[in-house]
Amino acid sequence: MSEDQGYEHVYTGPETNVQYLQEIFNEKGLSNMVKNDFDSGLRAGFGGGLPGQVQLFVIGSHLKEALEIAKSTFPKDFKDGE
Repeated sequence: MSEDQGYEHVYTGPETNVQYLQEIFNEKGLSNMVKNDFDSGLRAGFGGGLPGQVQLFVIGSHLKEALEIAKSTFPKDFKDGE
């Protein structure tokens, strides 16, 4: 995934949390994409990423709204000031 595609990182966590956030984002029309380095590495025949940790990205123009949703949904997963 390259930066020129315009995707920004919103959240990293368990796959179930990411799927839940994806449902919310889709309902609100926020374009999103999931990246699972561990699963991708297994399919390619090498290791990579952490098991059970999935990354969620949104189009840059949706970042502010997506972060607000993610922080209010899973506040313990964000450090103060993030």
